[in-house]
Amino acid sequence: MADSTARSPRILRRINSGALLRFALASGEFTAAEAMATSGLTRATVLGLCADLVAAGWLEEVADSRAAGLSSRGRPARRYRLREDAGVVVGVDAGESRFDVIAADLRGTILASGRRRIDPAEIDREGRVSLVRELVDEVLEAARASARAEGGRSYPLGAAPLLTVVGVPAPVDAEGRSPEDQGAFWDIMNSGFQDDLAGGVVVENDANLAVLAEHAHHPSPHMAALLTGERFGAGVIVDGHLLRGARGGAGEMRFLDLIAADDPDAGAVDGLGALARRWAIGELTRSDIPSTLREFDPSDLDAEQVFAAAADGDVLAESILRRLGVRLAQVAVVLESLLDVETIVIAGGVAPAIGPVLGHARSVLEADFFPPFPELVASTLGRDVIVRGAIELALSRIREEPLDFLPAGADREV
Repeated sequence: MADSTARSPRILRRINSGALLRFALASGEFTAAEAMATSGLTRATVLGLCADLVAAGWLEEVADSRAAGLSSRGRPARRYRLREDAGVVVGVDAGESRFDVIAADLRGTILASGRRRIDPAEIDREGRVSLVRELVDEVLEAARASARAEGGRSYPLGAAPLLTVVGVPAPVDAEGRSPEDQGAFWDIMNSGFQDDLAGGVVVENDANLAVLAEHAHHPSPHMAALLTGERFGAGVIVDGHLLRGARGGAGEMRFLDLIAADDPDAGAVDGLGALARRWAIGELTRSDIPSTLREFDPSDLDAEQVFAAAADGDVLAESILRRLGVRLAQVAVVLESLLDVETIVIAGGVAPAIGPVLGHARSVLEADFFPPFPELVASTLGRDVIVRGAIELALSRIREEPLDFLPAGADREV
């Protein structure tokens, strides 16, 4: 009992410090009075907590209200703000053939970014981790160099990110693990980043990160983000909560085994980008339909060329887009029927050109299925949707429990 009583003031102070720091993370400059109004704490308590947070490296005191020209009468109000260099977060899209990395400050402002393409046939699990680590280090150094060049603060060279979130094309459970799969693809994609990257690390499914990014831009309590490049994958938010499942498999598109069972030109989980390429090659091989796509080497043909040809009126390419519309409508019906989502955002590299496919899919829904139909929309985040979702998740984790993280250069906790 005595120990519990002695610990209670420390616990209460930590709770109050966390609440004040969450307020600072969501605010610009603020006065003690503004913090008092939000928290309900006394002036003395707020000033004491601010002093602790300044000493710990989270906050800095700025010019008081009189010096700042905000008031000329009475006692000048003390003003505080989150330190710009309190720390950085890092988002990583560790895809099958491409890595993207973004470093951002605790406001979400992007400080630096980097990108690297890889040949998945020439890199193993250890190689993936090594390359991601190198790219993260390069991006962090670029952020520091940019800060120095602009004459601003520079993050300590030895400081690790407060949190790094890595998106992988595999189901991921709450502990960052992926289940076994027949071809070991998931094991290779989820390569053990938690053990080999500096600082706190969270591994998450790429489609889950995509839906978090889309939700941050267009909040909806019932929505899905459908990654549709080389593979299909869905991140789903229902009743305002991200769905995960026991093994992280919510949103995996294994039902496509049934839809694609009789299609010789498609793999079960091929996304719209892969389908556009494969279906076009199949039609070019089997038919004599004139097409500008015949000018390309089949081994070099990609989805962008198919979409561009369709936009120019190429008959064969237009037929491919209609088939893509049918496939998308089938997927949309399954997602809506099982999860009752209102909106499905089509995300990934094909999103900028997906408009005609969305039109065909809506026509199929109205002709062949019964309402209600989900709204189908194209993402505006392009290829950065996953890495931006990683930043969103990192920032939300820090806002939830900021005192679980030490600011850059800190030598003690609050």
